[in-house]
Amino acid sequence: MQDTRPESDTESPRDCGQSLKTASDRSRLALIAALVLVSVNLRPMLTGLGPVLDSIRDSLALSGAAIGMLITLPVLCFGAFAPFVPRLLRFTSPERLILIALGVLVLGIGLRSLFGTAGLFLGTLVGGASISVIMVILPSIIKQRFPSQAGMMMGVYSTALCIGAAIAAGAAVPLENALGGWRWSLAFWLFPVAAAMLVWLRHIPPAQRHAARKKTQQLPRLRGNKLAWQVTLLMGLQSSITYCVFGWLAVILIDRGLPPLTAGFVLSLTLAVQLVSSPIAPWLATRGKDQRFTTLCLLGFTFTGLMMTFYAPISWVWAAGAIMGLGLGGVFSIALALLVLRSPNAQVAAALSGMAQGVGYTIAAIAPLVMGLLHEFTGSWNAVAALFVLLVLSSAYFALGAGQARLIQIDGKNADGAGAAQPVPKR
Repeated sequence: MQDTRPESDTESPRDCGQSLKTASDRSRLALIAALVLVSVNLRPMLTGLGPVLDSIRDSLALSGAAIGMLITLPVLCFGAFAPFVPRLLRFTSPERLILIALGVLVLGIGLRSLFGTAGLFLGTLVGGASISVIMVILPSIIKQRFPSQAGMMMGVYSTALCIGAAIAAGAAVPLENALGGWRWSLAFWLFPVAAAMLVWLRHIPPAQRHAARKKTQQLPRLRGNKLAWQVTLLMGLQSSITYCVFGWLAVILIDRGLPPLTAGFVLSLTLAVQLVSSPIAPWLATRGKDQRFTTLCLLGFTFTGLMMTFYAPISWVWAAGAIMGLGLGGVFSIALALLVLRSPNAQVAAALSGMAQGVGYTIAAIAPLVMGLLHEFTGSWNAVAALFVLLVLSSAYFALGAGQARLIQIDGKNADGAGAAQPVPKR
C-alpha cells in the first residue's frame, strides 16, 4: 500500500536533528541578544551623570563633598550588596532575579530623576543595588549557558557595558538641552531598561527547572583562596581607575578650559573606543600562555592616556581620551573574563563574582571620594594624578598573579590556597 502521508510526516531523523539544532541556535542567539540589551543598561546611570553634574550642583545647591558622594554611591552599592547576591539564588532562579533587579532599576531611575535631593540620593542607592545584583549574576549565567565560549561571551558582555556607557555620556548634555533639564536627561534611561525587561521575560525558566537546579547548587567559600583574592584586587583597583574617570574626567577637562559639551564628548570618546578593546582584549589574552602580558600592556595604555589628560597640551585631549579608553576597556574586559576563566564551574563563578565585585567595588568606591577630597584640599590636580599612578601600579602588581593560567580549587589540597597551575583553554 502506498504511503500517502505528507512529506513533513515522514521527516528523517537527520532532518529532525537539524531542526532541533536550528531551534537551539536561534534560542542561543536570542539569549545573547537579551544579555546584550540587559548589559547595555547597566552603565547609563553612572556615565550619564558626570556631564550634567554642574547643572545638578547649581540646581540643588550641592557641596563638593555631596557631589563626590553622589558619584561614589553607586560603586559603594556594588561593593555593599554584591557579597549577598549569591545567597538570593536559594530563593529564585538567576534569570528571574535579573528580571526583578531590572524592575528595581526602573524605580531607582525614577526616584533620582523626579524627587529632589532626597530622591536623587535614594534613587542612586536603589539603582546601584539593582545593578549590583545583575552584575554578580550575569557571569554565572554565561558560565552555565556558554561553558566553552565563556571568555568570548564575557568580552561581549563588557563591550555591551561600554556601548551603554558611551551612549549615555555623549547623550547626557544633548538630552538635557532637548528635554528641558538634567532631571529628564537622567529619567530618559528608564525606557531602555523597561524594554530590556520585556525582552528578558522569555528567558525565565519554569519554576520546576529552578527547583531541580537548586538541589545541585552549592556555592563555595573563597575568602581563603589566594588566586580569588588576586582576581578580586585586580577588579577593585582597575575599577577604581574606571569610576574615577567616569565621575571626574569631564570635571577635570572643564577645569582645564573645555566647554561642558566638549568635555562630555571627550568622555564619550573615551568610552566609545572601549568598543574596540573590550571584545578584542579577552581574545588576545587567551591566545598566549596566560593573560599577564596583555593586561600589563593595556595598563600601559591607561597610564599614558591619564598622564596626557593632566599634562599634555589641551589640544591633545582627544588623543589622550582615545588611548586611555583603549586601556580602560581592555583591562576591564579581561578582569571580567577572569571571573569565568579562573572558575571551573558556574557555582565557583557566582561565588567569585560576588567576592570580586563586593570587595573590589568597595575599594573602587573609595577612590572617587578620595579624588574629590584631594582636589578640594590641594586646589590642583597634581595629587589626583599621583593617585592615578598608584592605582595603575597596584593594578599591575595583582595582574601578575591573577593573570596566570590557573583554575581556582576549593578542595584545600594546595598550601597557598591558590589552586594548582592549570592551563586555560584558548577561546
